[in-house]
Amino acid sequence: MESASQDINLNSPNKGLLADAMTDVPVDNAARGAAPEGLTLAEEEELRAELAKVEEEIGTLRQVLAAKERHCGELKRKLGLTPLDGLKQNLSKSWHDVQVSNAYVKTSEKLGEWNDKVTQSDLYLSASSTLEDWNEKLTQSEAYKKTQETLSQAGQKTSAALSNVGSVISRKLGDMRAHSISHSLSGYSIRHSISMPAMRNSATFKSFEDRVGTIKTSIRANGLSDM
Repeated sequence: MESASQDINLNSPNKGLLADAMTDVPVDNAARGAAPEGLTLAEEEELRAELAKVEEEIGTLRQVLAAKERHCGELKRKLGLTPLDGLKQNLSKSWHDVQVSNAYVKTSEKLGEWNDKVTQSDLYLSASSTLEDWNEKLTQSEAYKKTQETLSQAGQKTSAALSNVGSVISRKLGDMRAHSISHSLSGYSIRHSISMPAMRNSATFKSFEDRVGTIKTSIRANGLSDM
């Protein structure tokens, strides 16, 4: 069901309610005074009627705009659009409008013309040539070459030092792993050697030995009887 506020339009029978409330105030003709210079009373009445009509249309348009804004807000809320999204969209549209505006286009063209004039001027060309000469002289100077060699050697020494440090660290880690494994094996051997006598003297081990001995005796006895 559409809200009543959305039915407001210029063709609505309820249009201009706010404007009517503001413009339908009776005005005393005597209080108006004489007609403005150059206008007859009939022309003044006609202009005032037209003014009232325009004010009525303005009031109607304001009501329509308010209804549309409320409806727009409801749609944005249902779509999950936040005020920040609207701000970004407005900024993007504003920047696009600026870029396509005549003032921006003319300014860009002027800047391009100035850039061409500057880069083609004798002063600019002379300055560029001078800078290139200075750069060539600097790169060919002995001081520059020595500095480059020094930096290159320093970089190589730094790389070699870092490589040596990495090798030492890797070797140390390998030694630590080997020591840890050896220590674990020696601990296991010691525990095993310590636990064997205790296990042999246990009742379970002796019972197992007795059973094995009984089985051996039974096998021998059976072997002799068969002979």
